[in-house]
Amino acid sequence: QVQLVESGGGLVPAGGSLRLSCAASGFAISLYLMRWYRQAPGKERELVASIGSTGSWTKYADSTKRRFTNSRNNTKNTVYLQMNSQKTEDTDVYYCNTVVIGTHYWGQGTQVTISS
Repeated sequence: QVQLVESGGGLVPAGGSLRLSCAASGFAISLYLMRWYRQAPGKERELVASIGSTGSWTKYADSTKRRFTNSRNNTKNTVYLQMNSQKTEDTDVYYCNTVVIGTHYWGQGTQVTISS
């Protein structure tokens, strides 16, 4: 019943911006830490950002600090990742993730492609 659905990916030039959304259903995200990961073909999945249940704290991978902003709207049961000043290295499939009763749940992923 727990489901996560990402959206907002696309193709943008280096220096551009995208806003990703993760819509959750089957549970209330207000109780949970939420995470964003990204993965390129043949590569391991990388943790990009985390946000606490109330949005009062966030953490970011070093490669995305000062460029990405994680946020959430618990009323809408949705989390967001604002990506600015994007680099070609940001080209990946981005996934939303949470852990509910010890089980990891993942969205289907949304493709982000940064051209140079």
